[in-house]
Amino acid sequence: MSQSLAFLCISTYFKGEAFLKACKEAGNTVYLLTYEKLADAPWPREAVDEFFFLPSQDNSSQNLDVMINGLAHTMRSRKIDRVVAMDDFDVEKAALVRETFRIPGMGQTTARFFRDKLAMRMRASADGIRVPAFSSLFHDETITDFLQNTEAPWLIKPRSEASATGIKKVHSLDEAWQMIHSLGDLRHTFLIEQFKPGRVFHVDSLSRDGKTLFTRASQYLATPMDVAHGGGVFRTAILPFDSDEARSLYQLNDAVMAAFRMQSSASHSEYIRGDHDGEYYFLETSSRVGGANIAELVEISSGINLWAEWARLESAMARDEPYELPDVQNHYAGLIISLARQQWPNTDGFTDDEIRWRMNKEHHVGFIVQSPDRERVLQLLDNYMERIYQEYHASAPVPDKPTN
Repeated sequence: MSQSLAFLCISTYFKGEAFLKACKEAGNTVYLLTYEKLADAPWPREAVDEFFFLPSQDNSSQNLDVMINGLAHTMRSRKIDRVVAMDDFDVEKAALVRETFRIPGMGQTTARFFRDKLAMRMRASADGIRVPAFSSLFHDETITDFLQNTEAPWLIKPRSEASATGIKKVHSLDEAWQMIHSLGDLRHTFLIEQFKPGRVFHVDSLSRDGKTLFTRASQYLATPMDVAHGGGVFRTAILPFDSDEARSLYQLNDAVMAAFRMQSSASHSEYIRGDHDGEYYFLETSSRVGGANIAELVEISSGINLWAEWARLESAMARDEPYELPDVQNHYAGLIISLARQQWPNTDGFTDDEIRWRMNKEHHVGFIVQSPDRERVLQLLDNYMERIYQEYHASAPVPDKPTN
């Protein structure tokens, strides 16, 4: 009989239900650490043996001390064998817990590569992986040299936020310095990067023992940044499976995972192919399942539920047991999501047979379509975008800070 292990799952957003269920089904004890405000969220309670709650939603040293002290008391009577971060904002918490209690898994140094955009760029660049020209914001003269030796526009990005949160585009040296000065004492927590237009992709993977087990490449038809800053409609579609573009992205993603010392986890990474030179550049990565319903897109395309397989993988690895990926399917699929004016949009008018998923969320409208023909997927996404703009679309300003 397999050894029973205890997993502490940290999720400060409501997500990862399939992970919790699969982890429990594998015979593990499952603990969930989340915020008090999420206590009444519809977690799969049958899969969670015990809940622990953080009172505050900040990552201050004081709040982290509360977390560590609470877990220290908890572990006097409960053993924790593995720690899993379910979201970007939980990666550092999980690494701190592992380091403090000497639990196997990704420590704080490696975790920085999957959370800190400056560390990511420096690590990738050191391993010969192309990245857009960038600079830290530590040293005035270095910043001025960077601005004088690269072309505008530039992006000023928070080093540790997710998606497009907090990103500002600047178009001149004076505007850049004005924005940098406005950051005040938080300036060191940002970086500046040259902006070059191009096609942006995401690669979603599962890895074990440093080897990629599963990978799916997709192209953003409207990037998270475009949507956040331009109020557009989010769209992404699976790339042609046998294309040179997909193969190039798989190779680049393998190189990034190796450079970042990825061992065993799910990952979501983003790349851009520059319009100016046709080359592929690394943008960012994370040791988690992709957000914005990308997990559902991947499952409808491949039959692989990234959350559930990640849980099975973590469980097998912890027990030193073999793990076998289910058979992978190859279907073309596309995802479209928009904010909606209506509280609960009625989408009964969308009747195409290719629809495999409909969004059920307040003030949102969204679909995933699947077809053996990629052109049909793109056609449907274009048609749906026009209808959504006409009948449903609403926009909201991008937040400077994340919201739960």
